Amino acid sequence: MTDYFAHETAVIDAGATIGRGSRIWHFVHVSATSVVGASCVLGQNVYVAEHVTIGDNVRIQNNVSVFEGVTIEDDVFCGPSMVFTNVINPRAGVSRKDEFLPTLVRRGASLGANCTIVCGNTVGEYAFIGAGTVVTRDVPDHALVIGVPSRQTGWMSRHGEGLDVAVGSSGEASCPATGERYRISEGCCVLLG
Repeated sequence: MTDYFAHETAVIDAGATIGRGSRIWHFVHVSATSVVGASCVLGQNVYVAEHVTIGDNVRIQNNVSVFEGVTIEDDVFCGPSMVFTNVINPRAGVSRKDEFLPTLVRRGASLGANCTIVCGNTVGEYAFIGAGTVVTRDVPDHALVIGVPSRQTGWMSRHGEGLDVAVGSSGEASCPATGERYRISEGCCVLLG
């Protein structure tokens, strides 16, 4: 008996590790050597490649492929049909499996529907990637980024609320939902106390 739920159409290869309380839905494939943490939800048609690590309480919506080289920390949201890459210059006739570039999605980040995270980049803690955005460089903690290619347009609280401090300026702001206070200076956003 398992400590997680898997729909009868899901394929979980021998050697995969699935944490307690996770739910794996229709037509999901979790490859051998991958690790899915506790209390995760993998929506319909999700693919998790070998050597992938997914933290606890992660939500991966429908039609997302998490390719080798990707690490997702705890409490991350991956929106429907968002995309991870793992090679910068793919060619069908050229094997580049030894050229995979690592991608790290830090704790609490949200990746909007249909966004693309180009390999070799880190998405910072509690960052918010807008729907359809193409991330081509590292994203700071708490940054709100949108567009193609991505550009930072603001700061976000841990609760997913915008902070009232303009990009490029310094100051303090509070989360309108929780009252948590943040200090923004020199391109960084830090939770206070």
